[in-house]
Amino acid sequence: MKRLRTRTIIVLSALATTAAIAAGGATAQQQHNSNAPIDFAAQNIELQDRANRAILSGGVKITQSNMTLDANRVTVAYTGAVLDGNPQVSRLDAAGGVTVVRPNQRASGQYAVYDLNRRVITMVGGVTLNEGPNVIRGGRLSINLDSGRAVIDGSATGGSTTAPDGSVTQGGGRVTGRFSVPDRGE
Repeated sequence: MKRLRTRTIIVLSALATTAAIAAGGATAQQQHNSNAPIDFAAQNIELQDRANRAILSGGVKITQSNMTLDANRVTVAYTGAVLDGNPQVSRLDAAGGVTVVRPNQRASGQYAVYDLNRRVITMVGGVTLNEGPNVIRGGRLSINLDSGRAVIDGSATGGSTTAPDGSVTQGGGRVTGRFSVPDRGE
């Protein structure tokens, strides 16, 4: 397991280096402003004030600063505290075709949790991370919005196989991907 994580970190370091080279030496990501207001659009909203949450459904689009999150359904958890007439959002739980887009980066999966207090987005379920022409796939992705560091783990939701006798075997899961290589003009 430790060896797999070491390989994952090496692969992600190579991805960051490749992205920086492709961007002409610029940093791969800017720090995200998680204090920016959160705008949303959806087909439906259900407010559950006693539970301090709102459930958005139907083509949900959430925007904060230069980041967008699209999903079929998002549960917005907020604290009981109200600042300037607005509840303080602490967490977004997204499900169904989740896509997170940031400058030069696009991630997709089946589920995502955006923890605003920790400033971390965690995605699971057939995760794909695109950064320019580079693509990495795995079971679980964690993006630290302060540092821009993305870690993909292949074992979190490794695929399962059904044997002829009906038993289900969990696969180990792997991180896969492709890095672009600059044309060397040979």
